[in-house]
Amino acid sequence: MAEKVLELKNLQAYYRHLKGDVKAVDGIDLTVNRGEIMGVAGESGCGKSTLAYTLINAPAHLKHMGGEAYLNGKEIMSMSSGEFRKLRLQNISLIPQYALDAFSPTKKIKTHIRDLVRQHGVSPNDEFMEKVKDRLKIVNLDPSVLSRYAMELSGGMKQRVIMTISSVLDPDFLIADEITSALDVTSQRFVANMLVNLRDKEIIGSAIFITHDLAIMYQIASRIMVMYAGHLAEVGPAEEIMHNPKHPYTEALISSLPRVGIQHTDTRLHGIEGTPPDLTEIGPGCRFRFRCSYRTDKCDETPRREQVGERHYTACWNYEQVGSDSNDEQ
Repeated sequence: MAEKVLELKNLQAYYRHLKGDVKAVDGIDLTVNRGEIMGVAGESGCGKSTLAYTLINAPAHLKHMGGEAYLNGKEIMSMSSGEFRKLRLQNISLIPQYALDAFSPTKKIKTHIRDLVRQHGVSPNDEFMEKVKDRLKIVNLDPSVLSRYAMELSGGMKQRVIMTISSVLDPDFLIADEITSALDVTSQRFVANMLVNLRDKEIIGSAIFITHDLAIMYQIASRIMVMYAGHLAEVGPAEEIMHNPKHPYTEALISSLPRVGIQHTDTRLHGIEGTPPDLTEIGPGCRFRFRCSYRTDKCDETPRREQVGERHYTACWNYEQVGSDSNDEQ
């Protein structure tokens, strides 16, 4: 039986706002097993990054409203900040979005690393720094970068340093939030493959890889969860999600991707008409229904999560119709 590293049960986290609560994560159920890389996809504002920060570093205006999150069987949402701090970096770690801007220009890389691990009760002695050097080699960096300033490194090099820092204490679970978004295409692929390499070497136990780029996600993810407006739209094996989607939103995302070898004269890319709903005024019903070509009156009711294959689930009343009406241009 697969070992569960992370299990979410009806997890809810809202941003508190004068105009009302923004329901950014609203009833997420998810299990990530050891050895898995779980991709999390969706448009900007769908709740991907909010999910990450709910699990590890919630800002003051983001409140846990309900549900549970278990890390290695321990419920972490009810932990005090002191209790949870003991898990940070060693049991659960985050590569945050915009992390490339986190380096101080006045500190060398080795100083950043030493300061960070001291905060978690780890002594950055000679033995530890030798481990850091070995980890830098794994991500194809020369240990000499430890004596350099961040401004001396390229974006791809800084991202690999951050991956080293985030995984240096061998966390069971790593959250990688948009780690490829600020990089060129070559660096994107290299950094994504490094995440797989860390998993394969058992430096990390499992990971969530958050991105809006389904093409990169498909290359490295074991399974993919698609989020829309704070809800889980669909989750399943990467191959199934990409080639047999069972939610209209997933299908629309995939239809917007360019395909290798296909000319613009042969087919058209399809954008998603409309905009996501206002999450302060969201009510019952499928949250995608106002943009969905499969909409029926039933969609005014909130859909149940249906199992449509092995470890493949969708929240759509009309999932059996998805794909059947695809036009020839797709």
